[in-house]
Amino acid sequence: MKTSCATPTISPGLLRWFGWYARRCLAHHFHSLRILRSGTPPPDNGQPSVFFLNHPSWWDPLVALHLALTFHPGQRAYGPIDATALHHYPILQKVGFFAVEKNSLQGARKFRQHADAILAQPHHALWLTPQGRFTDVRERPVRLAAGVGHLARRKHRGVMFVPVAIEYAWWHERGAEALVAFGPAVDFAAAREAAGYRKQCEAALAAVQDRLAAASMQRDPTSFQVLISGTTGVGGVYDLWRRMRARVRGERFDPRHASEQNP
Repeated sequence: MKTSCATPTISPGLLRWFGWYARRCLAHHFHSLRILRSGTPPPDNGQPSVFFLNHPSWWDPLVALHLALTFHPGQRAYGPIDATALHHYPILQKVGFFAVEKNSLQGARKFRQHADAILAQPHHALWLTPQGRFTDVRERPVRLAAGVGHLARRKHRGVMFVPVAIEYAWWHERGAEALVAFGPAVDFAAAREAAGYRKQCEAALAAVQDRLAAASMQRDPTSFQVLISGTTGVGGVYDLWRRMRARVRGERFDPRHASEQNP
């Protein structure tokens, strides 16, 4: 008998708190979170969406949550999480995470049921890291799990599949820059089998990753829009001395090591 899954129940109040926590945490640990100006997401037109990301670090879910709340606040965003992790942190279920068992047929079946329930509704989105493991941003070719191809083959009509690149770089400050870019929605016109759909997703993700990497290497802040401004300067005795020197000179103290114009 065929079974189905209801979409997880999201608590609006808890989601607002968790979004505030994610922003505060990112601001504390990074110099900034920036999005490439030529890589902003498509607008939310009500169409169900799948956002699939590369997976370079532990920070990716918090970055994805902030992106979802910033650019598509009217969407209900969901994401899979290992069942064991959700057991230890059940609060995550109230902000859109649902449990899956990795590397099992039952887990794959449960993921499919959740995905079908989520993507059957307008203004709903599924956020995925289909590489399935932490992967260096320079690793090529990009390899995604087979499940993303099966999902795209079943759902590409009426569902938008959008690649999202994330990387973390150190520019002029002690804190890292969290950099993101969205690619255009994938056009599956040439795909036939599930493997073909997966390959087109892989190519789309690799393309936006390469574009983000090229912009990161340029270290030009004007190419990016700042979403979160975090910690600046070195702190301690060194910044105390710089602050005192600026005061003696009658100058405004700026803890940054490099000025930038980023309207």
